[in-house]
Amino acid sequence: MVNEYVYCPRLAYLEWVQGEWDDSAHTVEGRFAHRRVDEETRTRLPAGDEAREAEELEVRSVLLSSESLGVIARIDLVELKGGEAVPVDYKRGSVPDNEHQAWDPERVQVCLQGLILRENGYPCDHGMLYYARSRKRVEIPFDAELEAMARDAVKGLRTLAGSGRLPPPLVDSPKCVHCSLVGICLPDETNRLTHPNIDVGTRRLVPERDERLPLYVQEQGARVSKKGGRLIVSKNGETAVESRLIDVSHVALFGNVQITTQAVRELCWREIPVTYFSYGGWFYGMTRGLAHKNIEVRIAQHRMIEEGDERVLAIARSIVSGKIQNQRTLLRRNMAEKDKRLLVRLALSMRQARHAPDSSTLLGIEGMAARLYYSGFPRLFRGAGEWAGAVFAEGGRNRRPPRDEVNAVLSLLYAVLTKECTVRAQAVGFEIYRGFYHAPKYGRPALALDLCEEFRPILADSTCLTLFNQGELTKGDFINRAKGVALTSSGRKTVLAAWERRLGQSVTHPVFGYTIGYRRIVELQARLLRAVVLGEIPAYQPFTTR
Repeated sequence: MVNEYVYCPRLAYLEWVQGEWDDSAHTVEGRFAHRRVDEETRTRLPAGDEAREAEELEVRSVLLSSESLGVIARIDLVELKGGEAVPVDYKRGSVPDNEHQAWDPERVQVCLQGLILRENGYPCDHGMLYYARSRKRVEIPFDAELEAMARDAVKGLRTLAGSGRLPPPLVDSPKCVHCSLVGICLPDETNRLTHPNIDVGTRRLVPERDERLPLYVQEQGARVSKKGGRLIVSKNGETAVESRLIDVSHVALFGNVQITTQAVRELCWREIPVTYFSYGGWFYGMTRGLAHKNIEVRIAQHRMIEEGDERVLAIARSIVSGKIQNQRTLLRRNMAEKDKRLLVRLALSMRQARHAPDSSTLLGIEGMAARLYYSGFPRLFRGAGEWAGAVFAEGGRNRRPPRDEVNAVLSLLYAVLTKECTVRAQAVGFEIYRGFYHAPKYGRPALALDLCEEFRPILADSTCLTLFNQGELTKGDFINRAKGVALTSSGRKTVLAAWERRLGQSVTHPVFGYTIGYRRIVELQARLLRAVVLGEIPAYQPFTTR
């Protein structure tokens, strides 16, 4: 952590105080470079007074601490030569082309290891950095200047952690490009929203798409188990699907699907959530590992809501106005004949939402806008082929149970959208049952529903339109039950496939200007909301399309 502090104080705070972590190609490569030295040897490191008499000796993965410095280190390799101890720290990259042939964070880290060895009775006046890519060692002498730098870094990190304030991000720094936490830190995005009047460039520092995908299991009587690094979906003893765990973002189970304890334990350890739905698609809840370590987010979230912070109403206004704007955009894009009066009224509702004096008024504005929106929604269906005529029942949106095919599809899509936002909100560290717009209610993930609002039109509703207008669903994909309509197993499979395609589509971000997939955008919005709660950026901006 001291190494990280010297590299970037914000990175050290995110990892050490807030408990954030994410892998990158560099961290995986680093673990590979450490694969031998991370294994403890059976050879005992002799005590300091015995070391002077010991022969040349190498001991891997040595855990030592310093009471005076208040630090602990696991030293990759300790070499004893002539009674002197030499710490060797392994690095994945190449030898830097600078004065010391080493970067300051690495020099400070190995120097601290040397100071710890000294306190434990081992003579130590230099250390070694081994660069795996260059296959070369660089000697680091422990002079007075480096020792002072190391001690100051320890004090600086401890002061930073005690301050309770996340440091600002670096500005246009090349360090960010290779940082594994860049998708959590969001340096360029935070700077752009914090200083809107300054021309701060926004680099797309994270992959356009998340290559990991959900595993949906809806075959009744199926069983999910683990074998090595794979999840096995079987029925009646026969394997139906195998999926590598590294390719799975979360597991969604529909109805009577079993999952073994071993699989749940492995998924919890890997922080891969398991979500549960009824056979008909009602989202019940989820299982994941321990709660996110970032308690600061939950403390700030509860404090804002309890104290009636003005920012709570501001966030709610942004959520509702963003939803209405996206509803208006969907109607404008897909209406064969534009209803200008309807579009004008929705634009007025959007402006009213931005200036609502309280939450009750805002709720009324959203309700009026929803009625306007659903009054125009039936005109977006082309009614071709099997769907000639009305497919959206009069009265607009209905549920429990849905009374027509469109509402049956919307109910499933809203359920999987809620699941997606719940997963993202928990991954960021939020308490999902306390929202800024939705009131708390038993079993309702209010914060996740807050995140859902702006995405309902552009993700769920647009997917529904595509399914019917392109004829991907047939009459045989639905079943009538009394006054309700439900999807069959094949119908749900078609809807879920279309939903995943939509989440995988890329779009140019209206604020940051880079191209990114919708699944990434949902996560990005959750992290921007967290930045507002922590006071890093002044206001929440919903994601809206033109």
